This record gives sequence, C-alpha cells and structure tokens, in this order.
Amino acid sequence: MSRIHEALKKAEQERTATQGGAVQPNFATTPVAEPPVFAEPPVAAVVDASPAMARPGMPAFTSPFSIDTLLARCAQLEWKPDPTTMLFLTGDDSARGTEEFRTLRSRLYHLREKMPLKKLLVTSALPKEGKSFMSANLAQVMVRQHGRRTLLIDADLRAPRLHTMLGTTSDPGLSDYLLGKNDEFSIMQRGPLENLFFIPSGTGVTDPAELIGNGGLKMLLQRVEPLFDWIIIDSPPAVPVSDASVLGKVCDGVLMVVRSNATPFDVARKARQEFPDQALVGVVLNGTREDAVPYARYYYESYQQKATTTKA
Repeated sequence: MSRIHEALKKAEQERTATQGGAVQPNFATTPVAEPPVFAEPPVAAVVDASPAMARPGMPAFTSPFSIDTLLARCAQLEWKPDPTTMLFLTGDDSARGTEEFRTLRSRLYHLREKMPLKKLLVTSALPKEGKSFMSANLAQVMVRQHGRRTLLIDADLRAPRLHTMLGTTSDPGLSDYLLGKNDEFSIMQRGPLENLFFIPSGTGVTDPAELIGNGGLKMLLQRVEPLFDWIIIDSPPAVPVSDASVLGKVCDGVLMVVRSNATPFDVARKARQEFPDQALVGVVLNGTREDAVPYARYYYESYQQKATTTKA
C-alpha cells in the first residue's frame, strides 16, 4: 500500500511541475465547451471578518489614502438605474437572477481561500453577451454583505455601458485619469447603494488600446486597492480587440461570460486562449431559458415558499 501511495504522490508532483505551479481548482479550468450553468443551489459564502484587508497569500499593499479621504473626496451623485438590468438597485431582493448572483459571490469567496483574488476582470468573447450586466450586478451583490466595499470600473473605453445602466454620468472617468487630467478621487463616484463606488469610462478617446496599456491603470489599482474588498473591472470583448488581454495582466483573475445559444464555440475557445490557465477563475453561462435550470428554480421557489410560511 505504501508503494502505491508513493507512486501516486510522485505522479502528482510531476504533473504539478509540468503545469508550472500549484494545481488550480476545477472551477478555474472549466472548459468553454461545457461552462457551468449559472443558476445552481446557493452555497454558503465564506467571508472574512475584516473588510478590505489582505487575505492569506495576497500581497499587502499600503494605500497613501484613508477611508475618510475616500468618503470625503468621492462625489455622491443621484443615480437613476435601469430597473430592467440593475437587479439590486430596485429594492426587490427576490427578483429573478438575484439568487444566482449570490451563488456566484459565494463561489468567488471559496476561490479566494485558494488564490489571491480581489481584482476581477469580467469579459466575453464578443459584444452583447452580458459582461456589463454581469459586472454591475456582481458589484452590487458584493456590497450587500455588511461592511464590504467594492469598486466597479468601466474599462471598456470603446463602447462603455455601465454609466447608462447605473443612470449616471460617464465623465470624468478612467480615460481622464490615464491622460493625467484627473486624480483618483475626482473620477470616482457613489450612488444610493452603500459602499459601492464607481469609476466610469470617462471622456471618449481615439486610442483606447494605447491608453489602457500606458501603465496608469496599474498605478491606479495599486493606490486604491487597500481601500476595497473587491475591484470589478468591465472590459471590452476579448476577441475583436486586445484591451482585455492587457487588462487581464493587472488583475488577479478573469471571469468570462458566454451567452447561451449565441456564442460560437470556436470564438469562445479563442477568447479563452487570450488568458493564462491560472488567470481564468470561471465561466458564466448567461441568457439561459428559465426552463433550462428546473432544479435550481424548484429549489429557490420552494425555499422562498417555506420562508414566507415561516414568517406568516
């Protein structure tokens, strides 16, 4: 028995060395051909007690700013969110899709136990697959946990949509910072949801790829990262332009959105190849029909019914 154990141990070590590092969790190497269905029974989240602090294995950055500076200098604006896309800004906690985002949040916290994960890039293979919808609602569900601060950044300088979804202004924003026109806090804003901060795309530019790659975004993230528990970055699609792969290099992980019955398999695979294996933390299947996930729907509706009965 000991010989078998040693042989298995040796084989595992050799496989790990061949892959160039530690074995990644299965969720991080999900094949695009069979992405995990987004709607599944919720998993209990694993949450740290102290917000915006370094997790095990994560580099400890020191911000030149304080939370007081953030609150004092960040503009408080009156957002007018789109009720059809912004699930957590309508006041309806039981709206369709909200439980799926809580499930996704839980899985990301589980991954955080195994790898450094704070700066998350959300992208897709092609336009109109739901990456901006995913970015905005994921940021919203993150701050629903008490004391959690999240920064949402619209880094799609080609076709920005987050400011429209949130119902706010698009400038000053990221492009203005990268051009040296504004500082960190003059491009940052917050709305009605406590602890949710937003950096819009900014003034339109003619050379977004060069601007994204000038090193300014990396500096911005290093300066403000210690102030937040999560930084979620919405990027352009990965296949048509190079922006996403550049943005991925300054993030801890990449979450890819694939639209059900719409994204061609070869295109999704090409987008997947834009990022290293260890960078991809998961694939989200978006746009599924309600009858495509009957077990999850039954589970959630049954749970809601029991909760209502108990309250009554």
